[in-house]
Amino acid sequence: LNSILYFTGTDTYCSHGSENLEDSTKLLGVQVILILAYSTIILFGVIGNSLVIYVVYKFKNLRTVTNFFIVNLAVADLLMNMLCLPFTLAYTLYGEWKFGQVLCFTLPCAQGTAVHVSTITLNIIALDRHRSIVYHMETKLSKDTCAVVIVMSWAVSALLASPLAIFREYGTFDISPNKSIQVCAEKWPGSSKNGTVYSISMLLVQYGLPLAINSVAYIRIWNKLKNHMAHGGRNDRHQRRKKTTKMLLTVVVVFAVSWLPFHAFQLAVDINSTVLHMKDFKLLFTVFHIVAMCSTFVNPILYGWMNNNYRSAFLSVVKCYRPVTLRPRSTKGRDTQKEEDRVCTDCKSTNV
Repeated sequence: LNSILYFTGTDTYCSHGSENLEDSTKLLGVQVILILAYSTIILFGVIGNSLVIYVVYKFKNLRTVTNFFIVNLAVADLLMNMLCLPFTLAYTLYGEWKFGQVLCFTLPCAQGTAVHVSTITLNIIALDRHRSIVYHMETKLSKDTCAVVIVMSWAVSALLASPLAIFREYGTFDISPNKSIQVCAEKWPGSSKNGTVYSISMLLVQYGLPLAINSVAYIRIWNKLKNHMAHGGRNDRHQRRKKTTKMLLTVVVVFAVSWLPFHAFQLAVDINSTVLHMKDFKLLFTVFHIVAMCSTFVNPILYGWMNNNYRSAFLSVVKCYRPVTLRPRSTKGRDTQKEEDRVCTDCKSTNV
């Protein structure tokens, strides 16, 4: 997915729009609402994803392969919060590129990398659970293998996003004899259709293909667990697997629903460029972008709501108490584990 900025030439991976002096984003009331919306998403996204990263680091019995992948997802969502949202909001308010030449080349690639890592990680989690549950592969991925997979996800994501840094130009655009604006725009070699081809290709890679892989994997997992339960397999292990799968499936559904309007709108722009001339193009894009970015802070809420271990860990950090419901990975050394997993040993001294 690449972005398209009409007239101003500012097109970053997560922010684009059409410059129209009479568009609704120039209204003070609309700007206040947008500032509040973006600020709220940034606040909850940074807090929620940082909390996920912290509790997995803090509690040894949360250091599983699946949770390491969830941490990778949280890191990607955290980067989206910090790289996409502030710059999109600034463009919407100012209508031009305000961040200099270096960020013009590096920021779009970094934004694209974060978004790709997020979608790739969702696929990795789904395929790992599919491997374990559907094919009964009891041997879990080692932590070293997990680390290699995570590094590869970032490398592949950076490669997919690299054209956003390579095919780019920065300069000044004169819109009247007395006014000029700074421009950061994609500049593709040859025909402009090359940009459209890349955009549609990234739509498929970033949304269509991941959604298809996740759907097939979780449908097969769900059917497998349902059949097992129907044949009397109601042990604690399968109950936990079912709850975890339900949580991860909900994360994928949130991803699909939240990003659908944004991708549909982008596809409409790629197919029909006259959409760029709509009076409220920038406002529509901004609204769809806000909906898409909501997925970056909803995921930690889902972990806390649907997973007992995460919920206990979150509460122990926020309320500073020992998480008695956290299930250790083995009964050996249970008392030692509980002591090590205490988040706050002295609430008064830490002011937690």
